[in-house]
This record gives sequence, C-alpha cells and structure tokens, in this order.
Amino acid sequence: MMYPIEHYNYRVGWSAEDQAYVAYISEFPSLAAHGDTLATAVEELQQVVTAVVTDLQAQGEPIPVPLGERNYSGRLNLRMSKDLHRQLAVEAMQQGVSLNQWINRKLSESAV
Repeated sequence: MMYPIEHYNYRVGWSAEDQAYVAYISEFPSLAAHGDTLATAVEELQQVVTAVVTDLQAQGEPIPVPLGERNYSGRLNLRMSKDLHRQLAVEAMQQGVSLNQWINRKLSESAV
C-alpha cells in the first residue's frame, strides 16, 4: 500500500557542518536531504521519499507504514539489570503504586 508522503514523520535541523538545513524521516532512517530553508529541505526529502517508495512498490517490497498510522498495543516487554529492577520496585513501593504505574510515571515525565 502506498501512503501519502505527507503522513511520514519528518524532522529538520540546522547543520553547522553542512551550513544547511537537513531533513530526516523516521520511517526511512537512511534518507536525508539538504536545503537552504526548512521548507526546501523537507521538499527535497519528500522527492527522495517519493522515488524510494515508487521503487519499493515496483520491486514488490514492503513500504513502511507512517508512524502516525501504526497501531500500538500499549504493551512493552522490557529487559533491565537486576539492580535497576530492584531500585524501581523499591521506589514504587515507597510511592504506594505498582511497579507498572511507577515506570509509566517516570517515562511520562521524561517524555515531556
């Protein structure tokens, strides 16, 4: 399935090294494009993405689903050291919440 190019997750930043704006796209981590303005960098990258998606489609290869259109279960299996597990369990107990609630709270705070 081909998705609208605008639905992908773009980010743009200034590169002092390149003396240009550089646009990146999360769903295609190996792609980037330069431009004299933020808009130009994104437009250049959208042209590259269009060509890549067209090629993937012609080759019968899977096309990445835009992050905003993916379904997430809300479940995550996480591995950590025994020491960190113990530390978080103690903190959760001290806060009077479950370990799951405590980890969710900490992740929510750090995501802001």
